Amino acid sequence: MIETIYIEENILQHPRVVEIVSRFPRARTITCGRYGEVFNPKAQNFRLQKQKPALILAEKYKHFTMPTPAAYGIGASKNFYFSHMLNCLYDCRYCFLQGMYQSANYVLFINYEDFQTEIRQRCAEAPEEAVHFFSGYDCDSLALEPVTGFAEHFLPVFKSIPNAWVELRTKSTQVRSLLNTDPYERCIVAFSLNPDEIASKVEDKAPSLERRLEALCKLQAHGWSIGLRFDPLIYQTGYQEQYQRLFAQVFEKINVAQLHSVSLGTFRLPENYFKKLHKLYPEEKLFASPLSHQKGMVAYQTELEQEMMNYCTEQLLQYIPKAVFFPCLL
Repeated sequence: MIETIYIEENILQHPRVVEIVSRFPRARTITCGRYGEVFNPKAQNFRLQKQKPALILAEKYKHFTMPTPAAYGIGASKNFYFSHMLNCLYDCRYCFLQGMYQSANYVLFINYEDFQTEIRQRCAEAPEEAVHFFSGYDCDSLALEPVTGFAEHFLPVFKSIPNAWVELRTKSTQVRSLLNTDPYERCIVAFSLNPDEIASKVEDKAPSLERRLEALCKLQAHGWSIGLRFDPLIYQTGYQEQYQRLFAQVFEKINVAQLHSVSLGTFRLPENYFKKLHKLYPEEKLFASPLSHQKGMVAYQTELEQEMMNYCTEQLLQYIPKAVFFPCLL
């Protein structure tokens, strides 16, 4: 899977680096000063790199946790995101990462302990409040778990902090480490879901809906709290019937009593990211949808956006209590 690994020279002997490199004995390794030398140059072809991304092992020095964007959350007032990785194994056409980064290579920050120190500090600043942390903002939380050991290393830390909650956002079926771990209520494994008719067109390389639901049900049976993320909703002709079938399929399989939260949001991107994506994929039908440009964002035209949100909200509330529903109204 990985043919080339770049390693920052200062961490060549880090135990986590040595262990990861040992998993790819045939990969060529290249030393660099800082990961930005490989990741940031502008003269890169994201679309070409996406075919065979390299892995960059790096050390992060600051901004281990960051406040989430406004209206991003599932009920808490203190919300932060953190990214042990940049970029994703999957190739979802709507993903903002393709507009954010110059490179399709994966960056893995191996100094997990520094992230964990700042997480503890954030929680200590508000000991009487629930503090929510979101993983999966700049990557998929679990897709590279067999390589990174991310959940294995981080969940014991979160479990030890009484007011820390963590969401693992994923499309992945790499849940073995969670099935080998005792669940606890302050960890939510949140699956992003779209109808097969849509996912097959815009979620390249991601597991099928059926496989995601299978992984989700295994986690529920093991006792993990589950989140459902119907975000972004994607418009195409017949979307009403497609999402109606999706909701019926999902709620036929899962236990609503073990459901932590459900979120809903439509397709939207910062305008500068949208321009980069459109340039990368000028033939993409998604970008020919009825879109509008407002306040630096590209989204569906207001009337269509409201129609989609209202329809899907009505459908969802037939299955779930309103208390666990968190629509994204950005």
